[in-house]
Parts: sequence; structure tokens; C-alpha cells
Amino acid sequence: MCLARAEPALASGSIPNVVDADTIYLNGERVRLQGIDAPETDQTCLNATGQPFKCGLEARTALETRFGNRPWTCRPFGKDRYDRTLAKCSVDGQDVARWLVREGWALAFRRYSTDYVQDETAARDAHSGLWKGSFIAPWDWRQRSPTSEVLGAKSVSIDASRALTGASAAPPSPSCVIKGNLRGKTCIYHIPTGRYYDRLDMANKATRRWFCSEADAQAAGCRRSKL
Repeated sequence: MCLARAEPALASGSIPNVVDADTIYLNGERVRLQGIDAPETDQTCLNATGQPFKCGLEARTALETRFGNRPWTCRPFGKDRYDRTLAKCSVDGQDVARWLVREGWALAFRRYSTDYVQDETAARDAHSGLWKGSFIAPWDWRQRSPTSEVLGAKSVSIDASRALTGASAAPPSPSCVIKGNLRGKTCIYHIPTGRYYDRLDMANKATRRWFCSEADAQAAGCRRSKL
């Protein structure tokens, strides 16, 4: 992720289209919230009682409920490797990324920024959001394996660990039916009417992703299958 010096505000007084809990479209431009990482839309976590839930969808819903219908102002700081604009965004003076981390719906992305580490610590201590149960950090989940570190609860059962690291053969919701296939550094997505859609096996494969829209897939750096 390459950062540059701050630039003038990307947009002021614009209402975003929320893709997931750390990515939006603002005036048609893909924007990634700088300094945080939130669960992917098809990511599974465990709640306080150890039951699986679609934490990526819940994190997105939390963001939409809090800020989705209000005007945002975003200040860009460069581009990431997927050509998304990295930005800090606010609503009525409130830092959106800070709110997400404080509420436990995102983590401080320490690899690129330490701005929200204290907020993450506060969320963890308060058992907020994801911290109520068990989960895998989004950056680990995208390359998950049975040995991926589990955060939150001190220990989970083998079955629970499989729920956290496995890929579901079924979409996370009826509206999230686009299939993504990550092959090395390439990501191809397939829509339901595509030629190879039914051939793409989604079960128990870390290289598979479910997306809720083509904008969702494209924001993740994927391109549509040509067939």
C-alpha cells in the first residue's frame, strides 16, 4: 500500500455507496478507509456463545446504519495496489474509521498505520463488536488456513475453528451470489448467468470469495470473467 501526502478533500457533503465496512464508492470513486481493516462481506466469525455469524455483513450494516445516509467528507492520501483511493473520512466531524474500530467492527491496520491502536484496545477491553466472540483478523482471513490465529476468545473447538477458516458452499445471503476465484495475484468473479459460474466449487477453499455486487467484487480488486 503506497501512501502519499494529503491532498484536498475528495468530496464534501456527498452520500456514499457502502460496499463493505472499510470500502465505499463516493461520487463514483472507490475509496478505502485508511488505517483500518474490517471483515470481508462473506467472512464468518463466532458470537459470544460460539455460534457462527456473518460478521462482514453485520459490520457493513453497522456502518450503513450509523453513517450510510449522511454526507461524508473524505481526504485522500494516495492509492493502494487495487487503485482504490486511500482516505480518512468524517461525518459531522466524526472520524468514521475511528468509530468502526471503537465499536469493534474493524481493526487497526498496524502494517500501514498506528492511528487507531488505542481505539482497538478500548474495543477489545469492552468486548465490543467482533471482540464479543472469536474471529480471524481480516488480513489473515484473506489468506486463511487451519493454523490462522484466532482473536477474541482464548480458545475455540476444532469445529469452531473450521467455521472460522472454511469457505461456505452457500452464499452469505440471498443477495450475495457473485462468485470470486482468487488465482495467485489474480481475482476473477463470475455472475450467476456466466458460463463457468456453476462449475466453480466454493466449499472449503480459501481462494474463493462471495460478493454482493459487481461493485463489491471490483472494489476487492477482481475483474469480471470474459465468458
